[in-house]
Amino acid sequence: MEILKVVIASLFSALILFVIAKMIGHKQISQLELFDYITGITLGSIGAEFATTLDQPWWKPVIAMIVFGLVTVMLSFITRKFPKSRKYINGTPTIIMNGGKLFRENMKKAKLDLSEFLLLCRQEGYFNIDDISVAVYEYNGKLTILPVSTKRPVQPIDLGIFPEKDEINVEVIMDGRILRENLQRMGLDETWLKKQLSQQDIGSPKDVFLALCDSRHKLSVYKKQ
Repeated sequence: MEILKVVIASLFSALILFVIAKMIGHKQISQLELFDYITGITLGSIGAEFATTLDQPWWKPVIAMIVFGLVTVMLSFITRKFPKSRKYINGTPTIIMNGGKLFRENMKKAKLDLSEFLLLCRQEGYFNIDDISVAVYEYNGKLTILPVSTKRPVQPIDLGIFPEKDEINVEVIMDGRILRENLQRMGLDETWLKKQLSQQDIGSPKDVFLALCDSRHKLSVYKKQ
C-alpha cells in the first residue's frame, strides 16, 4: 500500500511539473537563464520531496511548485514587456575580445578565465585566436565569435553565385505510414507518391522508413533496413 502511495504521488508530481514546464516553455539546457536554472533545480527538489515524504500535507509542496512556476512566468513576461529589465534579470553580453585585444577586466566581470575562454573558442572551431575578430560572452554561457574577414567561410555571393532559396523538406512517409495531410498541403496525392516510389523500385510505402519531398516535388526516400 505504501508503494502504491509513492507511485501515485510521483505521477501526480510529474504531472504538475510537466504543466509548469509547458507554461515556462521549452529551452535547451545551454540556453537556460540563471533564474530558470535555479527554478528547475528547485522544482525538481520539491517534486522529489513531494513524492517521498508522504507523512507531510500534500498541498504544501504543490503550492510551492505553483508559486515557483508563476514567478518564472511573471519574470518572463516582464522581460518581454520591458526590455530594459533584461540586463537585471538575465544579465548582459560581455565583449571578451575585439580587434585582436583581450579585455582582462571584462573576463573578470564574466567570471571567465583564459583556460575557459580558449576552451570555448576550440568548441566553436577556433584553435588560433588570431582568427577571431570579436568574441562576445553571452549571458547564457555561450561564446559568440565573429571571425576575421579573411578566415570566415566562403559564401556563394563571394563567388558570384546566387543559389535558389532553400526550403524545408516535408515528410510524406514516416515509418511506412503515408502522411496524407502533408501530401495535400503540397498539392499532391497518393497516386503521385506511389508512382514516384515505383520509379525507385519500391513496391509499397510500408517498405519506406522516411520519405521527404521538396518544393520542386523531388522525393528523397530512405528504405527500411
